[in-house]
Amino acid sequence: MEIESLDVRPIAPVHKHQTIFARWQAIKVGAVLELINDHDPLPLYYQFEAEQIGKFEWEYLERGPEVWRVHIRRLAP
Repeated sequence: MEIESLDVRPIAPVHKHQTIFARWQAIKVGAVLELINDHDPLPLYYQFEAEQIGKFEWEYLERGPEVWRVHIRRLAP
């Protein structure tokens, strides 16, 4: 399984979602974007649900309190 890691903790909040979606769009179908953040990325999950219906899987690997890690698998182009 191909995994690309993205630590968004140093990225300004205003640029986080844009950066995440750009990186996720760049990975191959079947690959995983491992997101590392300093808070629960639940708003990002809701954005994926609204914009990428049926194209992703979301799995929490770590749920705080200081670090959250999520695998976002790309299911379709």
